[in-house]
Amino acid sequence: MKIDTLVLGDYQTNCYIVREKEEAEDCVVIDPGFSAHVLVEFLEANELKPEKIWLTHGHSDHIAGIPLLKENYDDLPVWAPQNDADIVVDDRLNLAFYTGVALNLDSPEKLFDVGDTLAFGDLHFNVLETPGHTPGGVSLHGQKESVVFSGDALFAGSIGRTDFPGGDHDLLIRMIREQLFALPEDTVVYPGHGPATTIGREKFTNPFLK
Repeated sequence: MKIDTLVLGDYQTNCYIVREKEEAEDCVVIDPGFSAHVLVEFLEANELKPEKIWLTHGHSDHIAGIPLLKENYDDLPVWAPQNDADIVVDDRLNLAFYTGVALNLDSPEKLFDVGDTLAFGDLHFNVLETPGHTPGGVSLHGQKESVVFSGDALFAGSIGRTDFPGGDHDLLIRMIREQLFALPEDTVVYPGHGPATTIGREKFTNPFLK
């Protein structure tokens, strides 16, 4: 598996481009945020073709790049968590309204739920339940590759904010412990913001989870 990370926009959102292998052209884009022209330029420069957009949750800094991607790539479906579907299309719930950016998205083409498996070629990701930052936030776990895309649930040395509408601090802590900390300690965590980490490192050093 090949993972490229682009840090997009003023909120420094990690957008991930995932391929089966280095030489593959087809890819999945995870969480395309603001300033998505950087993403499009990267895709074009590397002759990559996005086949799907997967979202970990519905906040604007993880979805704002969808319109530009759809302008540049025909029939590009958006896959979103079932319980964040309403957030994706509501500019107040997804916080775009408060940034002063007009963001009017159509409903996602596909919805997935906790326990589902998202497949791309030979890559398979289990959908883990990690709400608390948003009501429907999920993490995507590639068991074979020992990676998890944690969205804004778990960061290196921190956790997601829970003071936005629909946030729940106690729920987030519980879901991290039950879902993410149940993964092998050598699992690499690719968060929505900041550097990558591992499950083991966060278990033993994250001050929010002591």
